[in-house]
Amino acid sequence: MANVPPGVPCWADLATADLAAAKRFYTELFGWTGRVTPQPEAGGYTTFLLDGLAAAGIGPPATPEQVPIWSTYVATDDPELVATRVEAAGGQVVVPPLQIFDQGRMAVFADPAGATFSVWQPMEMRGAEVFNTPGAMSWTELVTPDPEGAKTFYELVFGWQPEDHSTDPVTYTGWRCGDQVVAGMMPPIGDGFSAGLPAYWSVYFAVADADAAAVRATELGGDVLVPPMDAPAGRTAALRDPQGALFWIVTLRPGGSASF
Repeated sequence: MANVPPGVPCWADLATADLAAAKRFYTELFGWTGRVTPQPEAGGYTTFLLDGLAAAGIGPPATPEQVPIWSTYVATDDPELVATRVEAAGGQVVVPPLQIFDQGRMAVFADPAGATFSVWQPMEMRGAEVFNTPGAMSWTELVTPDPEGAKTFYELVFGWQPEDHSTDPVTYTGWRCGDQVVAGMMPPIGDGFSAGLPAYWSVYFAVADADAAAVRATELGGDVLVPPMDAPAGRTAALRDPQGALFWIVTLRPGGSASF
């Protein structure tokens, strides 16, 4: 499998203090196995595998007070250039570009509304090796109170072109990178769980049956924040793992992609 092109989301990982409990939850929910990074300084960072292919990651939080969170990584061939563009566009460099062993180079940023996102420059680790199949990442989405500001910011940073779609009850935006719609954006819609939160990026994982997966998540100690519902991409639900990290699941419509 070739590297994901620059400007396209290529990886997602979870930062959480209780790695053992989170691993139990996600391996039971998605059928993942784990491959632990051997270097002690990696803090037990684990790559989740789906049928032997890299699907997502999990590691300790950067600081003790960090809440459990799933992070989206966008592929790049120049993290320093992205950092320059982020600052020029009014965003913030949270973690400057740094090298992760021989695996790749990363950086963490925040957009002007507070949504954090990361970039990944592949070396030995290319990013996810499987997408749009049950147990794999299928979509990533920005929820922000300032969609117009986000359109300007992400176009400057990644060259993304926004495409608005009228959906009930809000306007949904697809981010186009070249000939591919690679991510989405929407304003908060009063789901309750997001009240008072800053803007944030959320990650969707494909499942064979969203209703059954939501039930299974609760059996494993998680919570259903938005019950399964039909959406343009398929049947979706918002879940929270036992440590508090938010993520979405989606049963994809025929065609195998969560693009709205």
